[in-house]
Amino acid sequence: MKRKGNILNKIKTFAAVVLLSTAVFCVARRLPECFSSQNPAALAAATFTLANGEYKLENEKQQTVELDDKRQNSQVSKPVLSDSQSTKTRDKSDYYDSFAEHEGEEKYLVEERPIEDSGTQVDNFFVKNKTGLALDFEQILQNSLTFNVNKGINSPQVLIYHTHTSEAYMDEDVDYFYESFYSRTDNNDFNVVAVGDAIADVLNKRGIKTIHDTTVHDTSYNGSYDRSAHTVQSNMEKYDDIKVVLDIHRDAIGTDECKVKPTFEFNGKKGAQIMILSGCDTDGEMGFESWENNLNFALKIQNKAESMYPGMTRPISFDYFAYNEYMCDGSLLIEIGAEANSIDEAVYSGELLGNVLSEVLAQ
Repeated sequence: MKRKGNILNKIKTFAAVVLLSTAVFCVARRLPECFSSQNPAALAAATFTLANGEYKLENEKQQTVELDDKRQNSQVSKPVLSDSQSTKTRDKSDYYDSFAEHEGEEKYLVEERPIEDSGTQVDNFFVKNKTGLALDFEQILQNSLTFNVNKGINSPQVLIYHTHTSEAYMDEDVDYFYESFYSRTDNNDFNVVAVGDAIADVLNKRGIKTIHDTTVHDTSYNGSYDRSAHTVQSNMEKYDDIKVVLDIHRDAIGTDECKVKPTFEFNGKKGAQIMILSGCDTDGEMGFESWENNLNFALKIQNKAESMYPGMTRPISFDYFAYNEYMCDGSLLIEIGAEANSIDEAVYSGELLGNVLSEVLAQ
Protein backbone atom coordinates (compact mmCIF):
# COMPACT_ATOMS: atom_id res chain seq x y z
CA MET A 1 0.00 0.00 0.00
CA LYS A 2 2.87 2.35 0.86
CA ARG A 3 4.49 1.68 -2.51
CA LYS A 4 1.27 2.58 -4.34
CA GLY A 5 1.07 5.83 -2.37
CA ASN A 6 4.59 6.76 -3.43
CA ILE A 7 3.73 6.13 -7.09
CA LEU A 8 0.63 8.37 -6.88
CA ASN A 9 2.64 11.13 -5.23
CA LYS A 10 5.24 10.95 -8.01
CA ILE A 11 2.49 11.19 -10.67
CA LYS A 12 0.94 14.22 -8.96
CA THR A 13 4.35 15.87 -8.66
CA PHE A 14 5.11 15.24 -12.33
CA ALA A 15 1.69 16.67 -13.40
CA ALA A 16 2.23 19.76 -11.27
CA VAL A 17 5.65 20.34 -12.82
CA VAL A 18 4.18 20.04 -16.35
CA LEU A 19 1.39 22.51 -15.60
CA LEU A 20 3.74 24.97 -13.93
CA SER A 21 6.18 24.75 -16.84
CA THR A 22 3.37 25.38 -19.32
CA ALA A 23 2.18 28.41 -17.36
CA VAL A 24 5.70 29.84 -17.13
CA PHE A 25 6.13 29.31 -20.88
CA CYS A 26 2.86 31.16 -21.60
CA VAL A 27 3.81 34.07 -19.35
CA ALA A 28 7.27 34.33 -20.89
CA ARG A 29 5.76 34.25 -24.38
CA ARG A 30 3.00 36.82 -23.77
CA LEU A 31 4.68 39.40 -21.53
CA PRO A 32 6.49 41.20 -24.39
CA GLU A 33 3.16 41.46 -26.25
CA CYS A 34 1.53 42.72 -23.06
CA PHE A 35 3.86 45.69 -22.67
CA SER A 36 3.82 46.60 -26.36
CA SER A 37 0.00 46.36 -26.64
CA GLN A 38 -2.28 49.39 -26.44
CA ASN A 39 -4.37 47.36 -24.01
CA PRO A 40 -1.82 45.62 -21.74
CA ALA A 41 -4.30 44.89 -18.97
CA ALA A 42 -6.52 42.87 -21.24
CA LEU A 43 -3.57 41.04 -22.74
CA ALA A 44 -2.00 40.36 -19.34
CA ALA A 45 -5.21 38.72 -18.23
CA ALA A 46 -4.86 36.42 -21.18
CA THR A 47 -1.24 35.40 -20.65
CA PHE A 48 -2.26 32.16 -18.98
CA THR A 49 -4.27 31.12 -22.02
CA LEU A 50 -2.87 27.84 -23.29
CA ALA A 51 -1.32 27.64 -26.71
CA ASN A 52 -4.39 26.02 -28.29
CA GLY A 53 -6.51 29.04 -27.34
CA GLU A 54 -4.62 31.93 -28.87
CA TYR A 55 -5.57 35.41 -27.76
CA LYS A 56 -5.69 37.79 -30.70
CA LEU A 57 -6.86 41.17 -29.51
CA GLU A 58 -7.01 42.91 -32.87
CA ASN A 59 -8.95 40.05 -34.48
CA GLU A 60 -11.42 40.06 -31.62
CA LYS A 61 -11.91 43.80 -32.00
CA GLN A 62 -12.57 43.34 -35.71
CA GLN A 63 -15.03 40.54 -35.07
CA THR A 64 -16.85 42.71 -32.52
CA VAL A 65 -17.08 45.60 -34.98
CA GLU A 66 -18.37 43.28 -37.70
CA LEU A 67 -20.97 41.82 -35.34
CA ASP A 68 -22.11 45.30 -34.30
CA ASP A 69 -22.38 46.31 -37.96
CA LYS A 70 -24.47 43.24 -38.73
CA ARG A 71 -26.77 43.97 -35.80
CA GLN A 72 -27.12 47.59 -36.85
CA ASN A 73 -27.86 46.68 -40.46
CA SER A 74 -30.39 44.11 -39.30
CA GLN A 75 -32.15 46.75 -37.20
CA VAL A 76 -32.29 49.13 -40.16
CA SER A 77 -33.61 46.67 -42.72
CA LYS A 78 -35.91 44.55 -40.59
CA PRO A 79 -39.44 45.98 -40.84
CA VAL A 80 -41.86 46.55 -38.01
CA LEU A 81 -44.44 43.81 -38.43
CA SER A 82 -48.12 43.77 -37.61
CA ASP A 83 -49.82 41.16 -35.49
CA SER A 84 -49.79 39.38 -38.81
CA GLN A 85 -52.64 37.23 -39.96
CA SER A 86 -49.96 35.18 -41.70
CA THR A 87 -49.22 33.60 -38.32
CA LYS A 88 -52.79 32.64 -37.53
CA THR A 89 -54.99 29.86 -38.81
CA ARG A 90 -57.52 31.13 -41.32
CA ASP A 91 -60.95 29.61 -41.65
CA LYS A 92 -61.49 28.29 -45.19
CA SER A 93 -64.86 26.73 -44.44
CA ASP A 94 -66.67 29.39 -46.47
CA TYR A 95 -63.85 30.14 -48.91
CA TYR A 96 -61.87 28.49 -51.67
CA ASP A 97 -59.35 25.80 -50.64
CA SER A 98 -56.45 25.08 -53.00
CA PHE A 99 -55.70 21.77 -51.30
CA ALA A 100 -59.26 20.44 -51.22
CA GLU A 101 -60.64 17.85 -53.63
CA HIS A 102 -61.45 19.47 -57.00
CA GLU A 103 -62.45 16.39 -58.95
CA GLY A 104 -63.86 17.16 -62.36
CA GLU A 105 -62.70 20.80 -62.37
CA GLU A 106 -60.40 22.38 -64.90
CA LYS A 107 -57.00 23.33 -63.49
CA TYR A 108 -55.30 26.50 -64.70
CA LEU A 109 -51.93 28.22 -64.40
CA VAL A 110 -50.74 30.97 -62.07
CA GLU A 111 -47.78 32.84 -63.54
CA GLU A 112 -45.52 34.45 -60.94
CA ARG A 113 -43.41 37.38 -62.08
CA PRO A 114 -42.62 40.97 -61.20
CA ILE A 115 -44.25 43.67 -63.31
CA GLU A 116 -41.34 45.10 -65.29
CA ASP A 117 -40.26 48.73 -65.08
CA SER A 118 -41.86 50.86 -67.78
CA GLY A 119 -42.87 54.43 -68.43
CA THR A 120 -41.02 57.54 -67.28
CA GLN A 121 -38.14 56.95 -64.88
CA VAL A 122 -38.10 59.24 -61.87
CA ASP A 123 -35.19 58.73 -59.50
CA ASN A 124 -35.37 55.03 -58.52
CA PHE A 125 -38.87 54.24 -59.85
CA PHE A 126 -41.20 54.61 -62.83
CA VAL A 127 -44.42 56.47 -63.63
CA LYS A 128 -46.85 55.43 -66.34
CA ASN A 129 -48.00 58.84 -67.51
CA LYS A 130 -51.19 58.21 -69.45
CA THR A 131 -52.22 61.88 -69.52
CA GLY A 132 -49.82 63.11 -72.20
CA LEU A 133 -48.90 66.05 -69.93
CA ALA A 134 -45.24 67.12 -69.92
CA LEU A 135 -44.76 67.18 -66.15
CA ASP A 136 -41.50 67.53 -64.25
CA PHE A 137 -42.01 64.57 -61.92
CA GLU A 138 -38.55 65.05 -60.42
CA GLN A 139 -39.45 68.55 -59.30
CA ILE A 140 -42.86 67.49 -57.98
CA LEU A 141 -41.13 64.77 -55.95
CA GLN A 142 -38.88 67.39 -54.33
CA ASN A 143 -41.81 69.59 -53.25
CA SER A 144 -42.83 69.41 -49.60
CA LEU A 145 -46.02 67.67 -48.54
CA THR A 146 -48.93 70.06 -48.10
CA PHE A 147 -49.98 68.40 -44.82
CA ASN A 148 -48.29 67.36 -41.59
CA VAL A 149 -48.74 64.23 -39.51
CA ASN A 150 -47.57 64.28 -35.90
CA LYS A 151 -46.48 61.13 -34.12
CA GLY A 152 -47.71 60.44 -30.63
CA ILE A 153 -51.02 62.31 -30.60
CA ASN A 154 -54.10 60.27 -29.74
CA SER A 155 -56.34 61.66 -32.47
CA PRO A 156 -56.54 59.60 -35.71
CA GLN A 157 -54.55 61.12 -38.57
CA VAL A 158 -54.74 58.24 -41.08
CA LEU A 159 -57.87 56.53 -42.39
CA ILE A 160 -57.76 53.20 -44.22
CA TYR A 161 -60.88 51.94 -45.99
CA HIS A 162 -61.95 49.82 -48.97
CA THR A 163 -64.27 50.79 -51.79
CA HIS A 164 -64.22 47.14 -52.92
CA THR A 165 -64.11 45.49 -49.53
CA SER A 166 -64.67 41.94 -50.75
CA GLU A 167 -61.67 41.82 -53.13
CA ALA A 168 -59.78 38.67 -52.14
CA TYR A 169 -56.62 36.67 -52.73
CA MET A 170 -55.51 33.07 -53.21
CA ASP A 171 -55.57 31.10 -49.98
CA GLU A 172 -52.10 29.61 -50.57
CA ASP A 173 -48.87 30.25 -52.46
CA VAL A 174 -49.48 27.86 -55.37
CA ASP A 175 -48.88 27.92 -59.12
CA TYR A 176 -52.36 26.77 -60.10
CA PHE A 177 -56.04 27.45 -59.52
CA TYR A 178 -59.22 25.52 -60.21
CA GLU A 179 -62.20 26.86 -62.08
CA SER A 180 -64.18 27.23 -58.86
CA PHE A 181 -61.80 29.92 -57.58
CA TYR A 182 -63.76 33.14 -57.07
CA SER A 183 -61.71 36.06 -55.79
CA ARG A 184 -64.38 37.89 -53.81
CA THR A 185 -65.47 37.09 -50.29
CA ASP A 186 -66.85 38.59 -47.10
CA ASN A 187 -64.39 36.41 -45.16
CA ASN A 188 -61.95 39.02 -43.86
CA ASP A 189 -59.24 36.39 -43.41
CA PHE A 190 -58.74 36.37 -47.18
CA ASN A 191 -59.71 39.79 -48.53
CA VAL A 192 -58.25 43.31 -48.54
CA VAL A 193 -59.47 43.91 -44.98
CA ALA A 194 -56.63 41.67 -43.76
CA VAL A 195 -54.18 43.90 -45.63
CA GLY A 196 -55.72 47.06 -44.21
CA ASP A 197 -55.39 45.58 -40.73
CA ALA A 198 -51.68 45.00 -41.33
CA ILE A 199 -51.06 48.57 -42.53
CA ALA A 200 -53.01 50.12 -39.67
CA ASP A 201 -51.34 47.94 -37.06
CA VAL A 202 -47.83 48.93 -38.15
CA LEU A 203 -48.69 52.65 -38.31
CA ASN A 204 -50.21 52.53 -34.84
CA LYS A 205 -47.15 50.72 -33.49
CA ARG A 206 -44.97 53.44 -34.95
CA GLY A 207 -46.92 56.20 -33.25
CA ILE A 208 -49.20 57.36 -36.07
CA LYS A 209 -52.79 57.00 -34.89
CA THR A 210 -54.70 55.16 -37.62
CA ILE A 211 -58.25 53.92 -37.95
CA HIS A 212 -59.40 51.16 -40.30
CA ASP A 213 -63.00 51.38 -41.49
CA THR A 214 -64.12 47.96 -42.77
CA THR A 215 -67.55 49.03 -44.03
CA VAL A 216 -68.64 46.93 -47.04
CA HIS A 217 -69.30 49.15 -50.06
CA ASP A 218 -69.38 46.64 -52.91
CA THR A 219 -72.50 44.57 -52.46
CA SER A 220 -72.91 46.07 -55.92
CA TYR A 221 -70.12 47.66 -57.95
CA ASN A 222 -72.54 50.33 -59.11
CA GLY A 223 -72.33 53.24 -56.69
CA SER A 224 -69.54 51.70 -54.61
CA TYR A 225 -67.36 54.84 -54.86
CA ASP A 226 -70.29 57.06 -53.85
CA ARG A 227 -70.89 54.87 -50.81
CA SER A 228 -67.23 54.78 -49.81
CA ALA A 229 -66.98 58.57 -50.27
CA HIS A 230 -69.78 58.91 -47.72
CA THR A 231 -67.81 56.68 -45.32
CA VAL A 232 -64.72 58.87 -45.76
CA GLN A 233 -66.68 62.08 -45.20
CA SER A 234 -68.26 60.68 -42.04
CA ASN A 235 -64.86 59.74 -40.62
CA MET A 236 -63.30 63.09 -41.50
CA GLU A 237 -66.18 64.93 -39.83
CA LYS A 238 -65.77 62.79 -36.73
CA TYR A 239 -61.96 63.03 -36.62
CA ASP A 240 -60.72 66.50 -37.53
CA ASP A 241 -57.04 65.48 -37.63
CA ILE A 242 -57.29 62.98 -40.50
CA LYS A 243 -54.73 63.99 -43.15
CA VAL A 244 -54.19 60.70 -45.01
CA VAL A 245 -56.96 58.61 -46.60
CA LEU A 246 -55.97 55.34 -48.28
CA ASP A 247 -58.36 53.21 -50.33
CA ILE A 248 -56.77 49.73 -50.34
CA HIS A 249 -57.64 47.43 -53.27
CA ARG A 250 -56.14 44.49 -55.10
CA ASP A 251 -55.71 44.14 -58.85
CA ALA A 252 -56.64 41.34 -61.28
CA ILE A 253 -54.06 40.52 -63.96
CA GLY A 254 -54.13 37.86 -66.65
CA THR A 255 -56.94 35.80 -68.12
CA ASP A 256 -59.53 33.31 -66.93
CA GLU A 257 -57.07 30.52 -67.72
CA CYS A 258 -53.78 32.15 -66.64
CA LYS A 259 -53.65 34.58 -63.76
CA VAL A 260 -50.54 36.66 -63.01
CA LYS A 261 -49.23 37.24 -59.50
CA PRO A 262 -46.72 40.11 -59.26
CA THR A 263 -44.16 39.46 -56.53
CA PHE A 264 -40.88 40.69 -55.09
CA GLU A 265 -38.71 39.45 -52.25
CA PHE A 266 -37.34 41.08 -49.11
CA ASN A 267 -35.43 39.37 -46.30
CA GLY A 268 -36.03 36.02 -47.98
CA LYS A 269 -39.80 36.44 -47.92
CA LYS A 270 -42.13 37.02 -50.85
CA GLY A 271 -44.47 39.97 -50.98
CA ALA A 272 -47.08 41.17 -53.46
CA GLN A 273 -46.03 44.12 -55.60
CA ILE A 274 -48.07 47.28 -55.03
CA MET A 275 -49.34 49.87 -57.51
CA ILE A 276 -50.28 53.44 -56.59
CA LEU A 277 -52.98 55.18 -58.65
CA SER A 278 -52.69 58.94 -58.76
CA GLY A 279 -55.35 60.95 -60.56
CA CYS A 280 -55.33 64.10 -62.66
CA ASP A 281 -57.99 66.74 -63.35
CA THR A 282 -56.50 69.64 -65.32
CA ASP A 283 -59.81 71.22 -66.28
CA GLY A 284 -61.50 70.82 -62.88
CA GLU A 285 -64.45 68.81 -64.20
CA MET A 286 -64.07 66.21 -61.41
CA GLY A 287 -63.62 68.73 -58.61
CA PHE A 288 -60.08 67.51 -58.09
CA GLU A 289 -58.14 70.76 -58.29
CA SER A 290 -55.38 69.75 -55.86
CA TRP A 291 -54.37 66.63 -57.84
CA GLU A 292 -50.72 67.72 -58.03
CA ASN A 293 -50.48 67.63 -54.22
CA ASN A 294 -51.76 64.05 -54.23
CA LEU A 295 -49.26 63.21 -56.96
CA ASN A 296 -46.48 64.59 -54.79
CA PHE A 297 -47.56 62.25 -51.98
CA ALA A 298 -47.71 59.28 -54.37
CA LEU A 299 -44.21 60.00 -55.71
CA LYS A 300 -42.79 60.18 -52.18
CA ILE A 301 -44.34 56.85 -51.19
CA GLN A 302 -43.03 55.22 -54.38
CA ASN A 303 -39.54 56.65 -53.91
CA LYS A 304 -39.32 55.57 -50.26
CA ALA A 305 -40.72 52.11 -50.98
CA GLU A 306 -38.10 51.44 -53.63
CA SER A 307 -35.36 52.74 -51.33
CA MET A 308 -36.42 50.52 -48.44
CA TYR A 309 -37.69 47.47 -50.33
CA PRO A 310 -36.36 47.37 -53.91
CA GLY A 311 -38.81 45.82 -56.36
CA MET A 312 -41.82 46.39 -54.13
CA THR A 313 -43.64 48.71 -56.55
CA ARG A 314 -45.13 48.55 -59.99
CA PRO A 315 -45.00 51.85 -61.93
CA ILE A 316 -47.36 54.55 -60.63
CA SER A 317 -50.52 54.77 -62.73
CA PHE A 318 -51.08 58.47 -63.48
CA ASP A 319 -54.19 59.23 -65.51
CA TYR A 320 -57.36 61.29 -65.77
CA PHE A 321 -59.45 60.01 -62.88
CA ALA A 322 -60.39 61.11 -59.39
CA TYR A 323 -62.03 58.20 -57.57
CA ASN A 324 -62.12 59.58 -53.98
CA GLU A 325 -58.71 61.23 -54.13
CA TYR A 326 -60.26 64.70 -54.11
CA MET A 327 -61.16 64.21 -50.42
CA CYS A 328 -57.80 65.57 -49.23
CA ASP A 329 -54.21 66.01 -50.40
CA GLY A 330 -53.22 62.73 -48.71
CA SER A 331 -55.88 60.63 -50.43
CA LEU A 332 -54.71 57.80 -52.72
CA LEU A 333 -55.86 54.48 -54.13
CA ILE A 334 -53.31 51.67 -53.71
CA GLU A 335 -53.52 48.20 -55.23
CA ILE A 336 -51.81 45.55 -53.08
CA GLY A 337 -50.99 42.63 -55.35
CA ALA A 338 -53.51 40.83 -57.53
CA GLU A 339 -56.08 38.10 -57.07
CA ALA A 340 -53.52 35.35 -57.72
CA ASN A 341 -51.20 36.55 -54.96
CA SER A 342 -51.52 34.60 -51.73
CA ILE A 343 -53.06 36.30 -48.73
CA ASP A 344 -49.73 35.94 -46.89
CA GLU A 345 -47.91 37.80 -49.66
CA ALA A 346 -50.48 40.59 -49.60
CA VAL A 347 -50.44 40.93 -45.80
CA TYR A 348 -46.63 41.06 -45.80
CA SER A 349 -46.72 43.90 -48.33
CA GLY A 350 -49.25 45.66 -46.12
CA GLU A 351 -46.78 45.48 -43.25
CA LEU A 352 -43.97 46.85 -45.40
CA LEU A 353 -46.21 49.62 -46.72
CA GLY A 354 -46.95 50.60 -43.13
CA ASN A 355 -43.22 51.07 -42.58
CA VAL A 356 -42.89 53.10 -45.78
CA LEU A 357 -45.79 55.38 -44.87
CA SER A 358 -44.36 55.95 -41.41
CA GLU A 359 -41.06 57.10 -42.91
CA VAL A 360 -42.72 59.39 -45.47
CA LEU A 361 -45.09 60.96 -42.96
CA ALA A 362 -42.34 61.52 -40.40
CA GLN A 363 -40.43 63.84 -42.75
